[in-house]
Amino acid sequence: MLPDLSYLYTVQGKYSPVRTTELVSGFRQSAPYVNAHRGKTFVVMLGGEAIMQPGIRSIINDVALLNSLGIKVVLVYGARPQINQALLNAGLEPQYHNRIRVTDDDSFRLIKQVAGALQLDITARLSMSLSNTPMQGAQINVVSGNFVIAQPLGVDEGIDYFHSGKVRRIDTAGIRRQLDNNGIVLMGPIAASVTGESFNLTAEEIATQVAIRLKADKMIGFNEVGGIVGENGDITAELMPNMAESMLYEMEQQDDHCIGTAAFLRAAVTACRSGVPRCHLVSYSEDGSLLQELFSRDGIGTQIVTEAAEKLRRAVISDIGGILDLIRPLEQQGLLVRRSREQLEMEIDYFTLIERDGLVIGCAALYPFPEENVGEFACLAVHPDYRDADRGTTLLKSVIQQARQRKYDRLFALTTRSIHWFLEQGFELVTVDDLPAQKKQLYNYQRRSKILALDL
Repeated sequence: MLPDLSYLYTVQGKYSPVRTTELVSGFRQSAPYVNAHRGKTFVVMLGGEAIMQPGIRSIINDVALLNSLGIKVVLVYGARPQINQALLNAGLEPQYHNRIRVTDDDSFRLIKQVAGALQLDITARLSMSLSNTPMQGAQINVVSGNFVIAQPLGVDEGIDYFHSGKVRRIDTAGIRRQLDNNGIVLMGPIAASVTGESFNLTAEEIATQVAIRLKADKMIGFNEVGGIVGENGDITAELMPNMAESMLYEMEQQDDHCIGTAAFLRAAVTACRSGVPRCHLVSYSEDGSLLQELFSRDGIGTQIVTEAAEKLRRAVISDIGGILDLIRPLEQQGLLVRRSREQLEMEIDYFTLIERDGLVIGCAALYPFPEENVGEFACLAVHPDYRDADRGTTLLKSVIQQARQRKYDRLFALTTRSIHWFLEQGFELVTVDDLPAQKKQLYNYQRRSKILALDL
C-alpha cells in the first residue's frame, strides 16, 4: 500500500515525504471565501481599546492582507481611551451627557492632537514593508481626507455639546474612487463642516454611516472577548438585530467595562436595519481572529445578520453534488441505502436541506405514498462538524410539517442504528406489515432495518 503522502519538498537536492499540513488545509477551506469577498467593501472599525493592545501590529497587517486579496477596505479608528487619558494628564475631567462626549475648547485642542497622532501612526504601520513581515511588497496607498462633512450636535436638555458633532454628509463618490484605485481609506473621529470648523464625532457613527451609504457588504469591529457572550458563557455566533437590541439594553444597564462593545452593537443594529448584510465583532487580543472570522466557515466571533447564515430550504437540482458529498460516507458505512446521482435527480423534489454559506450540512427526504396517505422520512444526514446543534430534529420537524400539509395520516422511517433517536422523537416500533404495499415489496430482509412510525 502506498504511504499517505500529500506533497514533497526539497532539502539539499533530495525529495522528502511530507504529510498534509494545517497550512494546506486552511488554504483549501479559505479559498471559497477569498473568491466570495474579492471586490466587496468592508468597513473596519478599530476602536481606541484595540489600538492600545500589543497585537495592534498584527491587526493592521491583517487589514493590509484584506486589501491584498482584492477587498475594498475603509478603516475607521477611534480614540476614546487615549483621549480620556490625555485629558486626565492635562488635569481635565472627561465630560459626557447621554453617553456623548461634551467637547469644550480645551478638550478639543487635546482631542485633535490625539486623533492626529493616531492617524499618523496607523498610516505608518500600513506603509511598513519589512522583508520579514506580511507587509513585504504590499505598497498600499493610505488615503485620508474630507470625506465626512460634520455638523454640530448643538444643545440638548440645556447641555451645550460645543465641538461634538454628527455626520451631515459623506462623499461616497470620492471614497469609491480611492477604493477602486486599490487604496485603503483611513478615517478618524475629527471631521470638518461646511463652515470650515472641525467637530469631534464617534468612530461608531462614522463607521455606521459610511457602511450604510457605501452599501458595504460588512462592518467589522473589535472587543476584548471576541464577540457577544451568551448566558452560558460562550460566544454567541449569530444574532438577529432584534435579539442584539435586547442584549444591548442589558449592557447599557451595566458599568462602563463593556462601553465599546455596546457602542459597536448599537452601530451594528443600525447598519443591519439599513441594509448592511453582516456586521462582525471579533477579538483584538486573539491573534488572527479577523482572518478566522472572515475566511473560515464557522468563524470565531459574533455576527449580527439580516438573515441567518444557515438556511432551511427545499433542495433544487444544483444541490445534488452537495447532497452526494454528505450522504456518500454514510452509504459506505452502511447507514444509508445507496442512491445514484440519476436517482437523486429524479427524487430531488423530495429533499429538504440545511445550507450554511453554500455548504449542504444536513438533508432529509419525504417520500410520498399517497395511495395509503402516508409518507416516508428518509435519507437523514448531518455533516460531522455540525452534529451538536440538533439539526436532525430541525429537518424532521420540517418534514413533519410538509406531511401534515399533505394531510398524511402517518410518517414512517427505516433505520439500523438510530432507533432510540426516533423513539425520542415520538415514533413507535411497527412491523413490515404496517408498511405501504409498495414499500413492503422493496423491504430488504437482509438489511433488517427497524421500522418506526409516527401518527400525525
